[in-house]
Amino acid sequence: MKIVVLAGGLSPEREVSLTSGSLIANALIENGHRVLLLDVYEGLPDLSTDPDSLFQTSLYPIHKVCEQVPNLDELRARCQNGNALIGANVLRLCMMADKTFLALHGSMGENGQLQATLDTHGIRYTGSGYLGSAVAMDKDLSKRLMCHAGVNTPPWIYFDVQNGNRAEILGKIGLPAVVKPCDCGSSVGVSIVENEQALYDALDEAAKWGRFVLVEKKITGRELTVGVLGGKALPSVEILPPDDGFYDYKNKYQGTTREICPAEIPREVEENAAALSLRAFDALRLSGYARFDFMLDAKNRLWCLEANSLPGMTPTSLLPQAAAAVGISYRELCEKIVTL
Repeated sequence: MKIVVLAGGLSPEREVSLTSGSLIANALIENGHRVLLLDVYEGLPDLSTDPDSLFQTSLYPIHKVCEQVPNLDELRARCQNGNALIGANVLRLCMMADKTFLALHGSMGENGQLQATLDTHGIRYTGSGYLGSAVAMDKDLSKRLMCHAGVNTPPWIYFDVQNGNRAEILGKIGLPAVVKPCDCGSSVGVSIVENEQALYDALDEAAKWGRFVLVEKKITGRELTVGVLGGKALPSVEILPPDDGFYDYKNKYQGTTREICPAEIPREVEENAAALSLRAFDALRLSGYARFDFMLDAKNRLWCLEANSLPGMTPTSLLPQAAAAVGISYRELCEKIVTL
């Protein structure tokens, strides 16, 4: 097949996406496909050559995630795209392909906007559709739907940083708490706060990524994640960040975090995590594949933190680790996602 792998984008998670995209593109090439790795935001302004020749069979350089979140203002200035989120000729090239593999994370790539755009152009793509993507990306809406489906999630407040009453957070949620932007992933803008001043500082930090933030009760315990692939739950992964930190952006992608897969938890907890993940998958109208993050407290109760409709596919990402635990190689995983 001819496959476009869309990565990058105008998103704080673009570095993660570019790494995922380069690995996915190479896996698909090794599987015998002709592949074009394309930054959805930068696009390809110059199509003076035969567009079909852009689909290549030679491997791409592997992108490496930097320690810091990328500077999007610099990217805007360099690309001169104005308010457009899709670069020149991106849709044209996707229409030439048999399938578009979405290797995007965050913002337009994961909130349903791109999926809806591709739908209107008749472009076939991997992962969930526009509705499931939009719902899963909105942490407040997804938690409401998970609660309705019987999936426990920590108590939370959907907070307007411009007009909200900060004292309400202390009264309803208390401390310690977790503050996070409502529609970012990769732990961008996430803070764990233990006191009132830290709470206010964290609200200001999260507000850099959007007006609305989520403040939820901190659950103390073990951090787990469960992938869903083709209607089945993969083995759970336990995440063990460094003692002096949590599973933030740097620890996720710089190799400072340990993961154990399968997680060393009782069988009944493993079975419950799988069942809850499948239940949440259906409740959020997801399809193909996804990943769900949990906290396991001292009483072996599972609390679902959030859904990831386009899980990372970097060397340290969790979905490939879980797939490998059941004998699915990275190349096989990419191929399965294409066929789903």
